[in-house]
Amino acid sequence: MRQTRDNVAMKRIWLIFTQTTTVLLAVYFVVLTLKPHWLAGHPSLATASSGLLLKREGTVPTGPIEGSLRGAAQTASPAVVSIQTSKAGAAAADPRLNDPLFRFFFGEPDGSDGAPDDAANLGSGVIVSPAGFVLTNNHVVESADEIQVTLADGRRTLASVLGTDPDTDLAVLKINMPDLPFITIGDSNALFVGDLVLAIGNPFGVGQTVTSGIVSALGRSQLGINTYENFIQTDAAINPGNSGGALVNTQGDLVGINTAIYSRSGGSLGIGFAIPVSLAEKVLQDIVTKGSVTRGWIGIEPQSLTAEVAANFGLPDTGGVLVSGVLQNGPASQAGMMPGDIITRVGQTSVATVEALLAAVSALQPDEGTSISVWREGREQRLAIKPGQRPRPAHGQR
Repeated sequence: MRQTRDNVAMKRIWLIFTQTTTVLLAVYFVVLTLKPHWLAGHPSLATASSGLLLKREGTVPTGPIEGSLRGAAQTASPAVVSIQTSKAGAAAADPRLNDPLFRFFFGEPDGSDGAPDDAANLGSGVIVSPAGFVLTNNHVVESADEIQVTLADGRRTLASVLGTDPDTDLAVLKINMPDLPFITIGDSNALFVGDLVLAIGNPFGVGQTVTSGIVSALGRSQLGINTYENFIQTDAAINPGNSGGALVNTQGDLVGINTAIYSRSGGSLGIGFAIPVSLAEKVLQDIVTKGSVTRGWIGIEPQSLTAEVAANFGLPDTGGVLVSGVLQNGPASQAGMMPGDIITRVGQTSVATVEALLAAVSALQPDEGTSISVWREGREQRLAIKPGQRPRPAHGQR
């Protein structure tokens, strides 16, 4: 009799245990399905043995994430604008539209007949001052009858051209709006190959877009795009419509103005070029303070010096630029410079390439005397010269 009572008690205990276990498992699966974050603090319980995925709620990070460029994008993007220009009846006659490099940024003119009465071009720009100064490319606004600027926050306004510099393909616009965002100017001279950068603009008119890449090369020249070339090359995707937009560093500071791409199809192939902000800043300052860019000019036709030519002239090395032509009655001619001279130094600056010579001469102040060292008849001579102001438009003479 006693054994029977013991068996009944054991059965009751077992029944209570199984029922309790069943209830606890049911509660666990309900919580795991509906409120998995309750189990987040208990790794031993928050397993996926049931085959269900755990979803963590309320954990969207608000601060910077390691490796993320979010901060740079959020800092710089408000100051990057979209630019739309219109040219009444001028599209078909614009010679730049015959150049694929520039056509990649503008796209083909709209219209079924191929020669519309009005042509609309898209580009980008960067607000660099709370006073409303906008840096962009000259080819974006060249010959435009109307320029409309759209801010990242959706506001729109008409812009006026404060000044242009075709030699660097830069232009400064002026807009008048309250509470304008503006970008911080960085140091393009502090860039190194391999540094992370962001390209911000309005490609294809789809809206503001941010792409990332690295600095692929520095000091790119002899591309035949501008008179003064010292491009930053990047593999950050730059597409039609990005022209005039911002190239920024990981702090969101402006380091370049996106201006050109190398492409066979019109899309990005990972070879884009930006004008260093160190050059753009000087153009901006001159246009804002003087109304135009002032550069020195001496009136010569320079030519790269090869080892063979240097040897023929008795020059110890190729560190110089050959003068192949001298403009009659120009500053160089009046100083006694002749074709066949090899320029080795402008003032205290050594020049070994045509690009270095252009930069050194352009930095001279018009009508302020300086000296230029030339190699002539087997020896170096110094010529006193008073540079003039570079003519505009400048084609041919340096």
